[in-house]
Amino acid sequence: MSRVELTDSLLARVDKPARYIGGELNSANKTITPEMTRIAFCFPDVYEVGMSHLGMQILYHFFNRREDVFCERVFSPWPDMEAQMRSAEIPLFSLETHTPLKEFDFVAFTLQYEMCYTNVLNMLNLSGIPIFSKDRSEEDPLIIAGGCCTYNPEPLAPFIDIFYIGEGEVSYDEIFDRYKEWKASGRSKESFLVELLKVPGLYIPRFYEVHYNEDGTIKERITLHEDAPQTIKKVIVTNVDEAFYPETQVIPWIQAVHDRATLEMFRGCIRGCRFCQAGMIYRPVRQKSKEVLLEQAKKLLASTGYDEISLCSLSTSDYEALEPFTNDLINLCNEEKVNISLPSLRVDAFSVDLMQKVQEVRKSSLTFAPEAGSQKQRDVINKNISEEEILRGCKLAFEGGWNRVKLYFMLGLPYEEDSDIEGIAELGDKIVQTYFGIDKAKRAPGLQLTISTSCFVPKPFTPFQWAAQDTAESFTRKIKLLKESITRKQIRYIHHDAKTSVLEAVIARGDQRVAELIYRAYQKGCTYDSWSEYFKHDKWVEAAEEMGLSFDFYAKRARSYEEILPWDHIDIGVTKQFLIRENEKAKEVVTTPNCREKCTGCGASRFGKGLCHEN
Repeated sequence: MSRVELTDSLLARVDKPARYIGGELNSANKTITPEMTRIAFCFPDVYEVGMSHLGMQILYHFFNRREDVFCERVFSPWPDMEAQMRSAEIPLFSLETHTPLKEFDFVAFTLQYEMCYTNVLNMLNLSGIPIFSKDRSEEDPLIIAGGCCTYNPEPLAPFIDIFYIGEGEVSYDEIFDRYKEWKASGRSKESFLVELLKVPGLYIPRFYEVHYNEDGTIKERITLHEDAPQTIKKVIVTNVDEAFYPETQVIPWIQAVHDRATLEMFRGCIRGCRFCQAGMIYRPVRQKSKEVLLEQAKKLLASTGYDEISLCSLSTSDYEALEPFTNDLINLCNEEKVNISLPSLRVDAFSVDLMQKVQEVRKSSLTFAPEAGSQKQRDVINKNISEEEILRGCKLAFEGGWNRVKLYFMLGLPYEEDSDIEGIAELGDKIVQTYFGIDKAKRAPGLQLTISTSCFVPKPFTPFQWAAQDTAESFTRKIKLLKESITRKQIRYIHHDAKTSVLEAVIARGDQRVAELIYRAYQKGCTYDSWSEYFKHDKWVEAAEEMGLSFDFYAKRARSYEEILPWDHIDIGVTKQFLIRENEKAKEVVTTPNCREKCTGCGASRFGKGLCHEN
């Protein structure tokens, strides 16, 4: 085993050298043996972002619970460190033992955002591992990828050996067990991949081939091995109370984006917002009991020393036992002067009494996501919240002592009109009026209302997966319209970059031809595309022009229900028929009740667990 030695002089030349040294509190430390399976767990973004990701913390400790497995962390080096590494011919290495990635059995990527894909290629290149899977030898590690972006694996299919579709706690033990047997047998890597065709939730691209029609749409997908399944069904944890959850978290040396303990309350979401991919791919809803949550919270706080704990889920306020659970958690946290963070709040479920109790230690800003400015548009996206409820929630917040509120909206949603955009400004104005309508003695001084807009990106496995996306020019016009419509000095407006959002849509709905676009853009110097200071839009345009690829084909073009979609071979449980019904209801501006009110037959009941099973 080799080890990369980082000299003091090298670390002195880069920003935040603590990103690269390892040895943090609660990180794994094992004696390495020849029989041990070694995994380099890669997050294709900078250390501070990756260390904030709950999924990585869970799987890191889940893998390392096994004595025969050693999982080590790897993050994308910041450009200053990359320059030093390339100059000194230092390969990319793990934090725990500073071992080059090329010496691991598995190099595993978690894919959370499409704009990090060039970083995946860059990390392989920095490791000396061939970027295309077809070019790798028997000595190279197996490249595996999981995470929410793998539900459309095609844009990275030529680079990845194995895609894991679903929740990691389900099939990884079987993968490791089979790998140990295969490694001892001395057979070829190909034979191991054939074995993995029997493991639930795995998509292995080399055993499939895609054919295209003359118009560029997909004609068919054929299997190249008799054991390759036609569809890959996601795997889920059926009992979240009994599922593994780490009793600790690795504590970063420097401040992470989310620098706090994180408690996962439940998986899935009852709401069914029509733009939201997470709300569909993580179905069915499976809740932890409050007793399990409290025990996990005690262990996390004792082992980390954090002064804040975040309650994590897609819609925290939909936890059935939220009030009794938080009352017990407050008693625990107040003794230790620990703050409780409640993200993902819905205004209609807002309880100022609860929030006052939760933020007795430190009062922060409140964040809500109405998503659209008009009632018509909120009904289109199935947000199921009224303006009256939004204003009532804000009034309660102001009366409770909050004066900093942030509202999230989207521009470019299907069936949007200019009046819907102007409605965002009008809603902001009404919120300001609500604040000033409260007696001065009952409100905190100095209202700060932030309106933030992102650009709608149609994502796979949503009712809007067939929708056309706005062009960058259209987004820019709408941003300008909203900016001009906001006249209150108490309102600050921030917005997401339109060109980045269009490219995100190209990749999110891409097929395997988009892999060539990603590769060419990477060759032209594109990395850290999610960071505005490094995003090189002109290089992406050059790459597309060179290969004759049209952004409009993937982003702007509306699909028909009959078209074969690049991700049609993935089965998330939610049926295409349900997504079509929801898209048609959006056209008719008709809402759908949430899963707790009524089962709407999405298909996730086939898992036989969670809220679907209870209903």
